[in-house]
Amino acid sequence: MTDSAPHIETQAAGRRLRLLSYNVQMGISSSRPHHYVTNIWKHVLPASCRFRNLDRVAQLAADFDVVALQELDAGSHRTGYVHMTEYLAQKAGFPFWHHQLNRNLGHLAQHGNGLLSRTLPTEVSEHRLPGMMPGRGALMVRYGHGDNALVVMLIHLALGQRTRLLQLDYISELLSGYHHAVLMGDMNCVPGSLEMKRLFQRTRLCEPTEERHTFPSWRPNRSIDHILVTPELSVASCHVVNHACSDHLPVAMELILPDDIHLPA
Repeated sequence: MTDSAPHIETQAAGRRLRLLSYNVQMGISSSRPHHYVTNIWKHVLPASCRFRNLDRVAQLAADFDVVALQELDAGSHRTGYVHMTEYLAQKAGFPFWHHQLNRNLGHLAQHGNGLLSRTLPTEVSEHRLPGMMPGRGALMVRYGHGDNALVVMLIHLALGQRTRLLQLDYISELLSGYHHAVLMGDMNCVPGSLEMKRLFQRTRLCEPTEERHTFPSWRPNRSIDHILVTPELSVASCHVVNHACSDHLPVAMELILPDDIHLPA
């Protein structure tokens, strides 16, 4: 995106909010299936190419207001003890960031999700998602108060369908009372799946009007990365960004916010 206007702006068409969701795979670039084997060492050892890829992610993220990132490290041996969420926030010029640590392996890995925001949230809460294995979480961010609050939730769901059903049931309870809600992240399931159908039945989130293929990045044929919103939030645009720094492609959305939502300064 090349628009140089302010990141959160008021126009005749309404106040705009730009969202991005991206599974960055620890800054590991994958462009062929065999890279899962040849690049496996980068998941445990430092690699200089990691930060070249992260710089490209930061350049992309700089054009958005709220960025949900999955598969980041909070500073361990494999990143040279660099906190990746903080690194991206500084590189992209975000005044607020938050990292949710979901899998703590000490010096080996500090795996989790990251949020970058142009606006200071009113409240941030972390939630552990149910499942047989630990390591999946939801990050819930609220802007504003009461009925006029905007709630953004960042998630990275499990690989197994049974666990995803439990996780989305839990998420449905968290989001059920909000009229202005956004759910974004790597959900590891397509819109027509059983677990997504249950999500749409139990919340006010809208089903996407079309599938947007994000995985694998070199030949995308699966729609598993999503930005979902409630009907009170008008979607001006939504598309997959051709930005292959990972095995996933990012999803971008521009919202038109209702007049009664007042984001904190």
